Amino acid sequence: MEDNIKQKTSISVIGAGAWGTALAHLSANAGCEVNLWALEEDVVTSINERHENETYLPGVTLSKDISATNDLAKIASAEFIFVVTPAQFVRSLLVELKPLISEKAAVVLCAKGIEQSTGKIMSEVVSEILPKTPLVVLSGPTFAREVALGLPSAVTIASKYQQITTRLSAAIGQPTFRPYASRDVVGAEIGGALKNVFAIACGVTTGKKMGDNARAALITRSLSEMVRFGERYGADRSTMMGLCGLGDLILTCSSTQSRNMSLGIAIGEGKTVAELMEGRKTVAEGYHTSSVLAKICREEQIDLPIVMAVNDILHEGEDVDTVITDLLNRPFVSEI
Repeated sequence: MEDNIKQKTSISVIGAGAWGTALAHLSANAGCEVNLWALEEDVVTSINERHENETYLPGVTLSKDISATNDLAKIASAEFIFVVTPAQFVRSLLVELKPLISEKAAVVLCAKGIEQSTGKIMSEVVSEILPKTPLVVLSGPTFAREVALGLPSAVTIASKYQQITTRLSAAIGQPTFRPYASRDVVGAEIGGALKNVFAIACGVTTGKKMGDNARAALITRSLSEMVRFGERYGADRSTMMGLCGLGDLILTCSSTQSRNMSLGIAIGEGKTVAELMEGRKTVAEGYHTSSVLAKICREEQIDLPIVMAVNDILHEGEDVDTVITDLLNRPFVSEI
């Protein structure tokens, strides 16, 4: 029965960066019918003719069953539409997709971040533009290359629609890619958005050679801030302790495969934010998320000192050493 479900499942992936490409490859290997939308014509050609995304996932041989296109109309009729674009482009993409999308489709949100212009999380953006379309959030500790290579990984699939969660899990789940179901859409999404900011902070401490003790403490206190922010939005604390919260936080704060941690390391080593952001081909979402998070914290009076420290470095021009000193000299408090 499971094989039949997989054969009948059509999946479109919007966004042919590393993660979108990995999800398309994973889904094709699971027996799904897969279309992958890319903005760049050369990426479409590379995938269709050479079965490799030479720009964003070089060195990985992709399934020949992936059909790449840059025409949204060709991917809009799928049962599941994975949205894997950078967070700041999700709204404009959905506006373009709205008149094309099938009434039977579900949106699988894989973008991680908070919209700068509105302060909305991505699920709110989807619900605003496509209010009648079922929404799923897929999030967890996953580096694209490892997923594409078939190394063991696990994710959270969160939706209010249990039947849809079950069907999607059956469609893409494999022994080396284990989906865990949740109903906490907000919790699954917030963990994925905030961890990018904390990864930049961990990168700074690594670049400054502050030691493993400092990184462990920073990850733990980051989890505390993640829980505090998530509960303010109605997220379940237990979700923050799972794959899409703690799991994603540990991964992103522990490896230079993380674009966000790599950005922080470079800052810690003395490079300026301006020179690091100029001409970047891939997006470090934490850069954008930190500024809107800081704004929300000020307006809502939410105490997230690590978030504010990262924002001060990235967007307020504050000296890195001064920010670190101020953070270390905060009053001692209870561990809650």
